Amino acid sequence: MARKIIIDTDPGQDDAVAILLALASPELELLGITCVAGNVPLPLTSKNARIVCELANRPDMRVFAGCDAPLARPLVTAEHVHGKTGLDGMDLPDPIMALQEQHAVDFLIETLRTEPEGAITLVPIGPLTNIATAIQRAPDIIPRIREIVLMGGGYFEGGNITPTAEFNIYVDPEAAKIVFGAGVPMVVMPLDVTHKALTSRARVEAFRNAGRVGPAVASWTDFFERFDKEKYGSEGAPLHDPCTIAYLLKPDLFTGRHINVEIETESDLTLGMTVADWWRVTRRAPNATFMGGINDAGFFDLLTERLSRL
Repeated sequence: MARKIIIDTDPGQDDAVAILLALASPELELLGITCVAGNVPLPLTSKNARIVCELANRPDMRVFAGCDAPLARPLVTAEHVHGKTGLDGMDLPDPIMALQEQHAVDFLIETLRTEPEGAITLVPIGPLTNIATAIQRAPDIIPRIREIVLMGGGYFEGGNITPTAEFNIYVDPEAAKIVFGAGVPMVVMPLDVTHKALTSRARVEAFRNAGRVGPAVASWTDFFERFDKEKYGSEGAPLHDPCTIAYLLKPDLFTGRHINVEIETESDLTLGMTVADWWRVTRRAPNATFMGGINDAGFFDLLTERLSRL
């Protein structure tokens, strides 16, 4: 039986690749895509999610717009990485499929209440505003969530938007604090993993030849890797968000530890830091499986093979 998931996202090129990977994988049943403000404002993230669905020939997929700003702070966006549209690269047509009228948070709550307890895995790959709002508004959904598998944070790698904070957590640290404190089983794909999942010329060209969606994926990668190459001096760019979907498909590609992770919300210096007790030096109870390693060759093999199916 396929595992039921909801992707919560702010596309973003790497978010788009994660969506495509999910849509290409029969082991997963994607019930809907909920959008949040993050990489770009909400009107663009909800538009981009529909562009990706139509690229995958899935105009039947339901896409919901959610929160347009963090819980307690002004929105910080990342056009400097993803371009003014969030999906800069190959020009793709505007979506024809309609955005759902229901708010994303209402969809999350309703679906978690309707589906059997423990049936749904949430896959947040953007700021955690929608997930935190749903938990705050309807705490009865907490025990109904099977697992949260998210991309966010960093420990040994530090941050990518500040010296200590990864973008998704930094944009809405108050939301992240709520989610990490909710008691839901959680798997975290931090920068420590995603910065080991680097593109290369050979890997990008493999994407380009991966069927109908391949040229778009390669063009997205060509666009955003320019930023990371300049910033880190690396050969390519990290594909952050697809790591979450790859974990659901092949968890053995990843290694990590079940530890305590707290979110910093007070300090101006370390705002949004994921304080990961990797060495278990505190007595705080573990609340997340925090990944630290990836079989990057296996990850890219999986990604390229699945994209070629679309």
